[in-house]
Amino acid sequence: MADNHRHDIEMRIGSHQVPYREALEAMTARNAQIAAGTARELIWLLEHPPVYTAGTSAAAAELLDPRFDVVEAGRGGRYTYHGPGQRVGYVLLDLKRRSRDVRGFVHALEGWVIDTLADVGVESWRAPGRIGIWTNDIDGREAKIGAIGVRIRRWVTMHGFSVNLAPDLSHFGGIVPCGIEEFGVTSLERLGVPLDFAQWDRALLARMDDFLSRLDRPSLKD
Repeated sequence: MADNHRHDIEMRIGSHQVPYREALEAMTARNAQIAAGTARELIWLLEHPPVYTAGTSAAAAELLDPRFDVVEAGRGGRYTYHGPGQRVGYVLLDLKRRSRDVRGFVHALEGWVIDTLADVGVESWRAPGRIGIWTNDIDGREAKIGAIGVRIRRWVTMHGFSVNLAPDLSHFGGIVPCGIEEFGVTSLERLGVPLDFAQWDRALLARMDDFLSRLDRPSLKD
């Protein structure tokens, strides 16, 4: 197995809200720097003020009530909400140093979130044909607890995932989240698992080596 370069990755753990446009600008610049070999890879955990972001497949009809700022994100996918109480993880890695496998990267990213949720007591899964991370809500129906959206430029990844710890779930009502009308959204708080950002971050980073090792063997699906 190749060296997974964990020690070469900058870890940025945000303690305050970062406006989405500001984060997007910083992420885009860092992506170019990593591709040029002038900056280290980056994993950035942060929180945004309320915002709706539009992926490259976003349909205008899925923006139901633009009560917050709407930003063209440049990532794959459709409309997503970010806001207080949701932990966002931006993952900027150079796949030239690992395996150049986009699907393998996305699968590994999903696995990182799923494994971390299991560690804090919530079973979750991938659902065929539906992007994101899914679990059983308190009413027994499937609901989305995490979103996945990535972009890859010059084999350097950007964007990443978000997980609902304790956001205001009514804020999702302004969009059709990820274009999926028939399923709701949920959170760790709603499921009776109160977790602050520091606790979530510790659980996530405890699984980081597992995530990186998957990038060295993306053909091995779990």
